[in-house]
Amino acid sequence: MAARISFATAPRATLRHAPFLGPKPAAIASLHWISRSERRRRPNLTVCFVLEDEKLRAINGPEAEEASGGVGRAISLAESVAEKVAEKMARKKSERFTYLVAAVMSSFGITSMAVMAVYYRFAWHMEGGEIPYTEMFGTFALSVGAAVGMEFWARWAHKALWHASLWHMHESHHKPREGPFELNDVFAIINAVPAIALLSYGFFHTGLVPGLCFGAGLGITVFGMAYMFVHDGLVHRRFPVGPIAEVPYFRRVAAAHQIHHTDKFDGVPYGLFLGPKELEEVGGGVPELEEEIDKRMKLSKKCR
Repeated sequence: MAARISFATAPRATLRHAPFLGPKPAAIASLHWISRSERRRRPNLTVCFVLEDEKLRAINGPEAEEASGGVGRAISLAESVAEKVAEKMARKKSERFTYLVAAVMSSFGITSMAVMAVYYRFAWHMEGGEIPYTEMFGTFALSVGAAVGMEFWARWAHKALWHASLWHMHESHHKPREGPFELNDVFAIINAVPAIALLSYGFFHTGLVPGLCFGAGLGITVFGMAYMFVHDGLVHRRFPVGPIAEVPYFRRVAAAHQIHHTDKFDGVPYGLFLGPKELEEVGGGVPELEEEIDKRMKLSKKCR
């Protein structure tokens, strides 16, 4: 297509003046225009070329179309990424809420059942008026002993079983979780079976041995609840734990278990609550622990 040409002219006035006339130095100088009416008109010529859009597109051609297509693809990619991120965040939020409901319900349920079981067991056995002090002491002593012993059992089982013959189940815990639950959660159910059995036997029978069994089942239950809140809630953030995250020792426990997932020291620590103590026995474990604690504290401040 041909270009359009336009012309425009504009006049320009030229003024000339003469020097001062007369010999009077003190007199007011008067300006005399030599030729006031004499004005020369000099036309200014401007030539404008106007190209139509079709011609411009023909000139720019593939470059303009390619740039426009690239911008469109970039916008589409950004929108797609934003949509996927939003979906992932929504899914994570839903998973955390689901696990939180399960954790709260199980915690309240188990706690209330344990309290009622302890109360009715001793109230039932003291109906004759005699207080079984030996049985009571054995029950509470074994409760504490079982809770502490479960830490050492969990350390041994974690290394000798979960990271060995049962790795096909425990491996789900070392991979990104796709839902609110994972195959590794089966171990919590497996550990609950002996606790329920011991509590049931101790509740429906009298004597020192049933009292010890009841205490052992109670200790396993307490350890399981503490493990769930610290391991699942604090360490892996499957649900919020509130003020537990501000306890200094629990921060060390969480950092130590996070190091376990890095495999920097061949999986050490395998325990949970005594994990920092395990790292103290490994060369370079303490500096690594302190560095991990700092990382978690900075991350916690950013998330607030």
